[in-house]
Amino acid sequence: MTTRLNPYISFRDNARDAMEFYKTVFGGELEISTFGEGQPTGDAAVDSKVMHAMLTTDSGFVLMASDTPPGMDNTPGTNFTISLSGDDEAELRGYWDGLVDEGTITMPLEKAPWGDSFGACTDKFGVPWMVNISVG
Repeated sequence: MTTRLNPYISFRDNARDAMEFYKTVFGGELEISTFGEGQPTGDAAVDSKVMHAMLTTDSGFVLMASDTPPGMDNTPGTNFTISLSGDDEAELRGYWDGLVDEGTITMPLEKAPWGDSFGACTDKFGVPWMVNISVG
């Protein structure tokens, strides 16, 4: 798998609607998983929300999104992150090390509930990043 850089948009409660709309605009394949499928909370209102959606188009565009869990801030206009993902661990850890230099780690790069290694940070310029290293 090639390392991919793409936008990741956070929505309050309408990630599914937004991603279905973007699919009508750009075409492609849309994959959606819910919190209930990944990390069930026992709260049906939360479990039905989008934990991760990925639209992959024939033109090579990749757009990712999720619903913001309750209690977390979501301000339209600042509700995006840049995502780096792939399976080249050395390459992605190198990017991570560069991005966190003089930046802030918001979630350490470590094994995530879905099995991959995942981390989130804000670089020294205030840009939010996510790094996901696939296990294979």
